[in-house]
This record gives sequence, structure tokens and C-alpha cells, in this order.
Amino acid sequence: MTLGRASAALLGLALALVPATAIGDATDQAPAGTQLDPDYAAGKTAIAAKDWNAAIKALSSAALRDTRNADIQNYLGYAYRHTGQLDLAFRYYQRALQLDPRHRGAHEYVGEAYLIANNLPKAEEHLAALQRICLIPCEQYEDLKKAIAEYRRRGGK
Repeated sequence: MTLGRASAALLGLALALVPATAIGDATDQAPAGTQLDPDYAAGKTAIAAKDWNAAIKALSSAALRDTRNADIQNYLGYAYRHTGQLDLAFRYYQRALQLDPRHRGAHEYVGEAYLIANNLPKAEEHLAALQRICLIPCEQYEDLKKAIAEYRRRGGK
């Protein structure tokens, strides 16, 4: 084996040992310990199916067992936002950001919730936070930037 291939093999092994959430976006990976939680899995499935009430029920159960999981809190906020319960959505997004201030998904989703609440300055605060967090372009920054542009096109200020 050449030095280049040996280095590549070691890098591959090192990456395999690093938790998935340390590499990618926390909203795209199952956090440590939750991949086996049936309520967490059911909640994500319900979100994919846009069954917001089922998502809230399942994720609320998962949150009781894992009180420090920012992803669960973020998904709860997302589900509540889609039921029109913005107060609860904000509560869960804030909890997600308390647990993980760099949570890209929570910044994107709370920014979108602020647009629904006609609070453009707060949405822009979260866009700025994403700009600081995303050292390279990230989907959450681009999505929120697009949502803000659309909000402005519709006449929001």
C-alpha cells in the first residue's frame, strides 16, 4: 500500500469513528441515542407525511426521554408551526437553540416562523446567524434567504 492510499484509509477510518452529527447537519442525521427511539423515528416519518399531530405526539414522547436533544425540539417547533400554533413553535425553536446555538435547522425554521408572524427583523437576525455559522454555503442559509426575498416580494417589510 502506498503512503497516499494508507493516508486515505486512515482518514476513512477516522471519519467512520466520528459521530454523524459531528460531520453533517444535525437536522439530517439521527442524534446519538435517538436512532433506536421508536417515537423519534415515528415523529420524523409523520413529518415526512405532513401528519403534524402525529408528529407532535410522537416527538413529545421522545422529548420526555431525551430532554437535551436539540433536533427533537426543532422538529417539535416545525410541527407546531405547520399546525399554526406559532407560540408553541417559537418555544420549541428557542429550546433547540438554547441546547445548540449553532443548530442550522432551528435558525432556518424560526426565521421562517418570524416571517409568518410578520417580524422581518427577527427573521433577518437568524439569517445573519446562519451566515456566521455556515462557513461554506449551506442549504438552511439559502432557504431562509429565499423565504425572506419572497416575503419582501409579497410586500412584507
